[in-house]
Amino acid sequence: MGDLELLLPGEADVLVRGLRSFPLREMGSGGWNQQHENLEKLNMQAILDATASQGEPIQELLVTHGKIPTLVEELIAVEMWKQKVFPVLCRLEDFKPQNTFPIYMVLHHEASIINLLETVFFHKEVCESAEDTVLDLVDYCHRKLTLLVARSGRGGPPEEEESQYSTPIQELQKQAELMEFEIALKALSVLRYITDCVDSLSLSTLNRMLTTHNLPCLLVELLEHSPWRRQEGGKLQQFEGGRWQTVAPSEQQKLSKLDGQVWIALYNLLLNPEARARYCLTSFAKGQLLKLRAFLTDILLDQLPNLADLQGFLAHLALTETQLPKKDLVLEQIPEIWERLERDNRGKWQAIAKHQLRHIFSPSEQDLRLQARRWAETYRLDVLEAVTPERPRCAFCSAEASKRCSRCQNEWYCCRECQVKHWEKHGKACVPAAQGDRAK
Repeated sequence: MGDLELLLPGEADVLVRGLRSFPLREMGSGGWNQQHENLEKLNMQAILDATASQGEPIQELLVTHGKIPTLVEELIAVEMWKQKVFPVLCRLEDFKPQNTFPIYMVLHHEASIINLLETVFFHKEVCESAEDTVLDLVDYCHRKLTLLVARSGRGGPPEEEESQYSTPIQELQKQAELMEFEIALKALSVLRYITDCVDSLSLSTLNRMLTTHNLPCLLVELLEHSPWRRQEGGKLQQFEGGRWQTVAPSEQQKLSKLDGQVWIALYNLLLNPEARARYCLTSFAKGQLLKLRAFLTDILLDQLPNLADLQGFLAHLALTETQLPKKDLVLEQIPEIWERLERDNRGKWQAIAKHQLRHIFSPSEQDLRLQARRWAETYRLDVLEAVTPERPRCAFCSAEASKRCSRCQNEWYCCRECQVKHWEKHGKACVPAAQGDRAK
């Protein structure tokens, strides 16, 4: 592992072995919270290992103990909780939480898992160890990318404007929406890594990607809209490192990581012989794919030389007759996690929300203090700074920051004025965190 270790090898092994799936009803419970903290530690350690380039034991442990399917199931379970239970919870008349941080942790759980999967899926053996759940993961990524394309049609991701969201519930809903954008971008990276394994994917998975979801056409839509890029005040901005950053004029022709992920996924799906043989090039698909020719400039080819092969494929495609949609009878495997979870919980969403409000999301002050102490131990500042290579940014205005909140030591500010303006929001997390620190 790297010089900075969050987990010893033996500890990491114990945490990975203990990973399990939780029913939707138990999300936010004591046992679930313990696993969330364990996942965060594994997540941070995996990033540290990848950054240090000294082997990646977290990825090896997840494969050895067969825990990738467990992570995929947990990912889809929390996605379903956010879609089916969270809205019901927010509409309950007696939903007036004193502290929304326990609910925020459940909302954040999806981001934690997809971030860990993005880190480890770089390795092909991880994709292979997902077994049948790779089908569920492909469906998950398709849902996220579809939302990303739809959102770009509405003007991109939401802004962080606190004044419009005065109540804790509205603030929570806003945070969930902002997180959804970042999760979708992580899903794009995971999908690209899955396409790296086209040769070893099952026929059912290939059919799901190419026929059911027509991922090549969806990826073309993403390139056209580029929801991770926007014009703000006459300047080009790009979403990187969890925030919008202005792109200098000299850097605007440089290929971004997200654009690169889309191009590599397209290359894998269109030029791999196995995938190409199974992709039905209808007139619609042909029209969509030929849009790519406008993007394949000399500047892009200099940065990704392999795309010259894709350029040749498109030139040939322009002269090729289109195919009629295939109507063959195909017996295939289908994803089952989402359908099973929905079947098991159908008609119970309100009951689950009421149970969680009573028993999970209404903690006592003492419980909050204990939980705050555990959060402080999990999110160690030295580790967080190590996995975030950029200089800290002001929590209010996003300018480069040099001052840290003296009470909780978790937030950064560029000046006293920004800290005062941000207190209404930050105070909800700052006070219990500080109390947890003092309780140590």
